[in-house]
Amino acid sequence: MIPTSTVGRSVEIGLRLTGIWPNSSIFFKLLWTLMMGTGLTFQYRYFLKHFNAEELPNLIDSLSTILPHSLLFFKLIVLWFNNRIFNDILTAMSNDWHEYSDISNMYMIDKAVLAHRCSKLTIGVYFMAVALYSIASINFHNTDSCRELLIKMELPFVFCESPIYEIVACVQFVDLVAVASAIGMLDALMVTLMLHIGGQIDLLQHKVGEICPTNNEYDLPITIVRPLINKHHKIIAFSENIESLFSNIALMQFISNTMIICCIGFLIVTSLGTDEGVRMLVKTLFFYIAITLEAFIFCFAGEYLSNKSKTIGDAVYESVWYTLKPQDCRVLLFVIMRSQRRLTITAGKFMDLSLEGFTNVRFQ
Repeated sequence: MIPTSTVGRSVEIGLRLTGIWPNSSIFFKLLWTLMMGTGLTFQYRYFLKHFNAEELPNLIDSLSTILPHSLLFFKLIVLWFNNRIFNDILTAMSNDWHEYSDISNMYMIDKAVLAHRCSKLTIGVYFMAVALYSIASINFHNTDSCRELLIKMELPFVFCESPIYEIVACVQFVDLVAVASAIGMLDALMVTLMLHIGGQIDLLQHKVGEICPTNNEYDLPITIVRPLINKHHKIIAFSENIESLFSNIALMQFISNTMIICCIGFLIVTSLGTDEGVRMLVKTLFFYIAITLEAFIFCFAGEYLSNKSKTIGDAVYESVWYTLKPQDCRVLLFVIMRSQRRLTITAGKFMDLSLEGFTNVRFQ
């Protein structure tokens, strides 16, 4: 089936259910606020009550689940308050799909197919992480001591006995699935936006390739110049909207993910050689992969956008601009000069997101 939008169905449904999609019901925003606020309250209560050196492993384990929940809540709040910018992004994407002929749309169709596949893969990784984490964490067998919950919380009632424990565990599992789905959906959204802008840059390069003299007439037709300049401006505006929307999110992403990876590493190292070693490895391995993937997606998006934007100037330079009249050459010169200032995504305006930054944070 040929896609008609870069945004996949799974991403669109996720955006609607989280209240981010334009004209979504306020009910979803209230529901997520209530769910996230209540869950984080009980998680922080547990962390503060058990804040001592004797329970360090439990504290680290608790922190490794608090941080993803807190980060997701921060992302939702940022996207809710910047709904106008997100609406502009979706409007620009919709206009791009209706602007070009079927032949030109092939560039966007290829990117849309890839975006849909990446979205399914990303969300699938988070589902797998939740499944393995839950299997390794839950305990449905009665023991003398109070059984451990799926998510460490300090609840205002006793939950150790059946069936209360099973009910609480099921509610926490649903919470984990919802949180993981939302995180995976937002990561898939970032990939989708980058692939869409990549398709637009490919279209711009295609238009540049149409610059060639015909019948010994060296004037650059206005029918080529105006769409060329307009498309370049739209790409720049689209990139700036993404930067405005995700800059602060990317900063918190880096801080949170670094702390989570440290927590997971601590849990794995301290559990090696113990009876809990295998269980902890199953519990945290895919979780670690998902968290690392989340950071990688943001860094890859920044790297992809930077490299792709530089190809605009290269494409213009490699065209037959030297056969045109001087006044036409100057038009293309401005495009080349603007392309030298590469497009990028920053982490809170402090650093550009790139694969080099990803390796520096993860392996140093």
